[in-house]
Amino acid sequence: MIVITGAAGFIGSCIVSRLNKEGESNIIVVDVLRKNDKWKNLRNLNFYDYLDRSHLLDFLKSHSNIEAVIHMGACSATTETDTNYLMENNYRYTLNLAEHCVKNNIRFIYASSAATYGDGKMGYNDDEAELRKLQPMNMYGYSKHAFDLKAQREGWLDEIVGLKFFNVYGPNEYHKDDMASVVFKAFTQIKEHGYVKLFKSHRSDFKDGEQKRDFVYIMDAVDMVLFFLKNKNESGIYNIGTGKARTFKDLVSSTFMAMGLEPDIKYIDMPMEIRDRYQYFTEANMDKIQTAGNTNSLHSLEDGIKDYVQNYLMKNFAHY
Repeated sequence: MIVITGAAGFIGSCIVSRLNKEGESNIIVVDVLRKNDKWKNLRNLNFYDYLDRSHLLDFLKSHSNIEAVIHMGACSATTETDTNYLMENNYRYTLNLAEHCVKNNIRFIYASSAATYGDGKMGYNDDEAELRKLQPMNMYGYSKHAFDLKAQREGWLDEIVGLKFFNVYGPNEYHKDDMASVVFKAFTQIKEHGYVKLFKSHRSDFKDGEQKRDFVYIMDAVDMVLFFLKNKNESGIYNIGTGKARTFKDLVSSTFMAMGLEPDIKYIDMPMEIRDRYQYFTEANMDKIQTAGNTNSLHSLEDGIKDYVQNYLMKNFAHY
């Protein structure tokens, strides 16, 4: 039996969907549904049972047939400022799950984040020896980083897998509001207004729209997660990205082109409250995961956006 937390969310639901396509349905899906629409991501999935997150630890303690826990559940809002909430959800809860899994020889794969790298001055190398040098720029990033460090101190990184997701985009993210990908936001703006707004650059070394991120298509991200489910001899922290940074202008232009339209981009001032915490450049070093044996080809930015826009968004089919 496989347990997946955050299973109604963006990445979690896509993992369940892929497992279903591979014939696996002995899955416990775990989430906190509350009042948003992410429950809709569960409708097309085949699973054994649903659990609210508050019941998971008791469930794990009472079942001996758990093969793996894929822990994607967390508060993913980079703008969240409630530090207690973030530490309870992203640090303490992950700690409790990891401790149980390590003690009971259950495969544990969890979501860390590229936000742990901070402004990138220390690079984007997923080498555990460099962990203590990282300085996240927001509380979300720190809550993820705090667990990475704890896992390292406990020696758990010799057994578990932490995945530093970069900028993931694709179907099943419609419920994420402000945290949805720029592709989803661009598509919505184009449909509503015919143009897209992007932040101006407030640094002399980047032109407007040429801030760069490592954008990875959800299909490729899921491939990498399941690589670690199937290859249980691999452990440690790994980047989940493409290894090739692209500009926001590239991304938005590709969205227009996928819709058969000419790009129309308007640049607006970045809000003051995020200017000192904004990442102008991210690019995953992918050497480690490739050395581990995951050498699958990845979607280019243009191909990933074309598939997402034409086969999901333009068909009003939000689910993978």
